[in-house]
Amino acid sequence: MPSFDAVSEVNLHELTNAVDQANREIGNRFDFRGSDARIERAGDLLTLHGQNEFQLKQMLDILHTKLAKRGVDVASLEAGKVEETGNRARQEFKIRQGIDKDLARKIVKLIKDSKLKLQASVQGEQVRVSGKSRDDL
Repeated sequence: MPSFDAVSEVNLHELTNAVDQANREIGNRFDFRGSDARIERAGDLLTLHGQNEFQLKQMLDILHTKLAKRGVDVASLEAGKVEETGNRARQEFKIRQGIDKDLARKIVKLIKDSKLKLQASVQGEQVRVSGKSRDDL
């Protein structure tokens, strides 16, 4: 039976390249001179370090630009709270991988409501859609 999987994954190699490019631009910009502004990536977590919340917003704008140029969806970043301590600020972003269970259930329900002869099932963080005919898919 023909089938396909619907899954949301971030290309981690492109994400790393975008973070490296953003760090290079931050290092070259005049308004970031003398500050220890940087973006760090550890697994599925991005951390922005800066002097204040305004700098973090500027860094985030640079990062979004670099991600968009590399074809990485900006919506895959889930923002955390800004933590300010003295003259330091940091913000963490979680990288979302896969489809969460609620959204997967909605997708399965939409497929079943479409009256097509298809079966949809949730398998971990992906949705598998299968049918007897390739034309239905």
